Amino acid sequence: MVTEGEERQESRTGQVVISARVSSHEHRAHLQRQAERLEDSCAAKGYQVSRVVKEIGSGVHDTRAQFLALLADQRIHTMIVEHTDRATRFGFRSLDTLLKGQGRTLEVVNWEENNREDVLTDLVSMIYRFAARLDGQRRAKRKTEAIVKQLQEADQ
Repeated sequence: MVTEGEERQESRTGQVVISARVSSHEHRAHLQRQAERLEDSCAAKGYQVSRVVKEIGSGVHDTRAQFLALLADQRIHTMIVEHTDRATRFGFRSLDTLLKGQGRTLEVVNWEENNREDVLTDLVSMIYRFAARLDGQRRAKRKTEAIVKQLQEADQ
């Protein structure tokens, strides 16, 4: 059990950063409201927030530059997100475990809510990426076959 005083002390051992994310530009208006809710939550806990990072990008993609920079910054002790899927759509427990191993915390403010629309957007994004990857592999195979054929014809 953690008392309120211990929670405040823990947040002083390093920087506290808020990470807000929406999956697409259509939801940009939600980004500011999400950040404000997180700031209010941090203020209620007595956290001194050093930075608020707002990002637009899918929780499925692992190419979110701002989020990756937060993970790499060892000065950050506590990262605050609204829901688990705001950090990552998959593998949240693994990410949380790794951060705990470094003595860091990924704190989720609201464990209950799940935005179905974002899940559908991420699913479509995954299908699109996999389809594009497969198409790229087929195209690369055809190019390789064409080059091999040209080389064989040139040798004859």
